[in-house]
Amino acid sequence: MARPKSASHELKRDEILDIAAQCFADASYPATSMNTIAAAGGTSKARLYHYYDSKEAILFDLLDRYTQRLLALIGESQAVAERGNLDDRASLHALIKRFLQEYETSATRHVALLSDTKFLGEEQRTLIVSRQRDIVAAFTRYLKRAYPDRLSAANQTAITMMLFGMINWTFTWLRPAGPLSYEAFADEVIRLIENGLIGVRT
Repeated sequence: MARPKSASHELKRDEILDIAAQCFADASYPATSMNTIAAAGGTSKARLYHYYDSKEAILFDLLDRYTQRLLALIGESQAVAERGNLDDRASLHALIKRFLQEYETSATRHVALLSDTKFLGEEQRTLIVSRQRDIVAAFTRYLKRAYPDRLSAANQTAITMMLFGMINWTFTWLRPAGPLSYEAFADEVIRLIENGLIGVRT
């Protein structure tokens, strides 16, 4: 029977994932080696191999944990909405705010999710892509409940992807220390959605 991983072992893995995500974002996944990650973490490649047996294993653990985190946020947001008796629009707005709050502190992991999933093996890539689709489907459900007169089978995918188009690429331009905070940007996104979807479809 395998021994359970210690808390310190998991903390070290978290640290390695943070370092690797930054390396992937800075230099690209293909250009990053195990040597690069080890050097960035101030350790040896042999020590790095104690935790991960390959660069692909690091990438998969990074994306595995991150997609699980995003799915968990959906569940947490739903629970908050139920406890607060939020209506469907307020529930959607809370979800958007929660995702942007997460994006503010996980930019490098989000870069990896959007740019590096294609480098995984087929089985691992299928798992991560399936979770991404689950996240998109959840946002579609929130949108349909919030704006039932505006979303239809014909346009629901387009409207969902317009929303993701607004929030998914913030790591390329929105800086936490910039003139517009992530919280303020969330309010702008919500305002655009409200003004664009509140009317009855013609």
